Amino acid sequence: MDAPLTPELKKELAATANAIVSPGKGILAADESTGTMGKRFANISVENTEENRRTYRQLLFSSGSEMPKYISGVILFHETLYQKADDGTPFVKMLQDQGIIPGIKVDKGVVPLSGTVGEGTTQGLDGLAERCAQYYKDGCRFAKWRCVLKISGTTPSYLAITENANVLARYATICQANGLVPIVEPEILPDGDHTLETSQRITERVLSATYKALMDHHIYLEGTLLKPNMCTPGQSCSTRYTAEQIAAATVTALSRTVPAAVPGIVFLSGGQSEEDASINLNAINQFQGKKPWKLTFSYGRALQASALKAWAGKGDQIKAGQGAFLGRAKAAGEAAAGKYGGGVSGAAAAESLFIKDHAY
Repeated sequence: MDAPLTPELKKELAATANAIVSPGKGILAADESTGTMGKRFANISVENTEENRRTYRQLLFSSGSEMPKYISGVILFHETLYQKADDGTPFVKMLQDQGIIPGIKVDKGVVPLSGTVGEGTTQGLDGLAERCAQYYKDGCRFAKWRCVLKISGTTPSYLAITENANVLARYATICQANGLVPIVEPEILPDGDHTLETSQRITERVLSATYKALMDHHIYLEGTLLKPNMCTPGQSCSTRYTAEQIAAATVTALSRTVPAAVPGIVFLSGGQSEEDASINLNAINQFQGKKPWKLTFSYGRALQASALKAWAGKGDQIKAGQGAFLGRAKAAGEAAAGKYGGGVSGAAAAESLFIKDHAY
């Protein structure tokens, strides 16, 4: 049984979800909070002002006719949703005119989960229905909510897994009732020295609980997308694994847990370098296994790191920043089709983008 959605609303939700995972396309995650943008700008010695944030997002959204070939949707932060380009065009309209679907981050961040040691849950359910209704009116057609889990000797705990699964399901219910496709993101952080095998095992546990909760809440799966981590070893793991091994572990975990009704899976980059995120996504799409869903990307750092460095806040380097962004978007789009040959260069292409205990 699905939630009580009208046939028309179900049709719209499914159409949006499928459009986002069109062949060779994926999502630009440009929903960094004001604080996170401050950290990004600090690395290139740019002041974290609203105008600089607007200028940088404009750089991305106006990067040219190549962008919609590889980018189907953009996740926005609340501030960005209501900003405009230099010529007065709202960013939402700028994206829509390119055939790119605007989306919105709706969670209010991770907070400590009582009864656990160092684990968290995500807040933001209060008032969510009203916010979703307004965001739909303002042009958004999908939403994102991120939950975070950690791997250690004692985590993730059963409590953290089930609490976060239920929070994601509540969010998904509210989104769908208001016309927004929910992107369900139960991220398992790469922090730690765990092996690839452990990552796969924990990913299977988390995704199993997540889809149990989604079914219990009668979510219309055909109108959802999943944003998981790839199965990768912990950042401190001494064993090195190939892209093919990562692909095998990831597809196996997904095939055991994600219903075929889900239209697509949009991977987060999880601190991988820009190049690794493309190479691993390519290997996942080349892997010979049961893959009833589209497998593509929803990358933030892995699409923007080189662009930020190339731009560096300089007005005469906007084209350079746009070129770096488009290069990574093209690489990710080709990887989503299993056709990326590797080797796209950039100012930060090979840099690890890992951030300990990453919070937005």
